[in-house]
Amino acid sequence: MTVRCLYPAEKAGEYPLSGLYLERESIRKVDAEQDSGLLIYSNFITSLDGRISLQNAVSGEFSVPGHIANRRDWRLYQELAAQADVLITSARYFRQLDKGCAQDLLPVGREDAYQDLVAWRLQQGMQAQPDVLIVSASLDIPLAALRYLEHRRIVVMTPEGCDCKRREALVAAGVQVCESGKGQVSGTDIKRLLVKLGYRSAYMIAGPAVHRTLLVDGVLDRLFLTTHFSLLGQDAFHSILQGDMQPVAARLCSLYLDEAGQQIFAQYNMEKLEKA
Repeated sequence: MTVRCLYPAEKAGEYPLSGLYLERESIRKVDAEQDSGLLIYSNFITSLDGRISLQNAVSGEFSVPGHIANRRDWRLYQELAAQADVLITSARYFRQLDKGCAQDLLPVGREDAYQDLVAWRLQQGMQAQPDVLIVSASLDIPLAALRYLEHRRIVVMTPEGCDCKRREALVAAGVQVCESGKGQVSGTDIKRLLVKLGYRSAYMIAGPAVHRTLLVDGVLDRLFLTTHFSLLGQDAFHSILQGDMQPVAARLCSLYLDEAGQQIFAQYNMEKLEKA
């Protein structure tokens, strides 16, 4: 299984799919460049018409369309997770998990296909699985869903004045609850907390709302975007971004064509645009 490098031109050629993001485009190679010592990165798969998820007419839940979800992209998703000290997600994921309609358990995957990634983490002196930061305004997090995260540190970030009973229940379950201040949790709040906790690499695997939270404060460093060669249509959908914000520049770092999977893998460096 190979992919073809289209950019940068000096690296043109065929490369194995396995190891593409773990070795060739490794996050661990660039995290030392960050002034704060923390690299925050995100990853999505989208159709050509910008759909990352569609709404199920029966359940009302949004999920990755089966037409674009594929094992080749999923391998790279897992490789990015393997390099993370902590995963950034939302309470919505745990509510879906509790209903049995989540896409999958939080990576790194337990399947045989990803045991090399678990072994790689252990060789690097990391835990077998990344820790988890949950961003939640309501603290509506089913405790039963947290049982899948045993042996991981779980931190919840929520605005000041959160629901006391829900907070107490989470703390009793071994969850660390941190308040960010009044109003919504900001990207700056998230980065400040992660730096304080000593993390060096944070992988955002939540939806477009959390993605915007990171982008609007300029704390997202890298975006990995798979574009599948499909047009899906449908009015009830999500894209990689939700809500108003100032423009952000995405500088292309690498681009690979996956002919077998009919998709391209792109990596972008996120930069704030100066106001005109």
